[in-house]
Amino acid sequence: MYRIFLVEDEEHLNGVLSAYLESEGWQVRSFLNGGEARQAIGERPDLWILDIMLPGIDGYQLLREIKADQPRLPVIFISARDADIDRVIGLELGSDDYMAKPFLPRELVIRTRKLLERVYGDGRQEAGAEARGRAQLLVPPYIVDEDGRTVRTEKGKAVDLTSKEFDLIVYFGRHAGQLLDREQVLAGVWGSDYYGSDRVVDDLVRRLRRKLPQLRLETVYGYGYRLVKA
Repeated sequence: MYRIFLVEDEEHLNGVLSAYLESEGWQVRSFLNGGEARQAIGERPDLWILDIMLPGIDGYQLLREIKADQPRLPVIFISARDADIDRVIGLELGSDDYMAKPFLPRELVIRTRKLLERVYGDGRQEAGAEARGRAQLLVPPYIVDEDGRTVRTEKGKAVDLTSKEFDLIVYFGRHAGQLLDREQVLAGVWGSDYYGSDRVVDDLVRRLRRKLPQLRLETVYGYGYRLVKA
């Protein structure tokens, strides 16, 4: 059973969203302010859902502290403010998805399910990982462990990536040598049901290049990206 921590200060909406998430069989713990949520960071749930505008500690600060504690733990941001600005800032800080209010609670459930599937897979996959041997993807000069969701340099040094950054390098690695436009990357990394600007692709690529400076990822201006084959 996945554990989800929801932080939303509007009490009625908090209750509605919690009920929808619990109907999927997930264990939900909700918070009405950032201070209470901050105290629970060390409990490390499987996923956080954060409102940006919170009394006391806002969602941005919570996200910083969550990612400092566990960089690859997935986070969904929700906000009623300027969508483009919040989406970009959230991605910069390490969020994995963004939803602008108002939205249908069912959409949050769908986004949550797809993110959990991308990050954790299903139980059968995890149970058989050892028997199959760990799946490694070579993205020279980096080695990507898909089962362990880790990236290492040739010398074995681990590189800390957020879950969405990891999903992106895996997607490029699986399509090495192919010219990919932004819509393809959006569908492959965020899912076909993602509704938002393709600017998130450029933002995430910039972050990935900063963390993996030797990544041989070409920008094809006016089109998209291509990972150079080994």
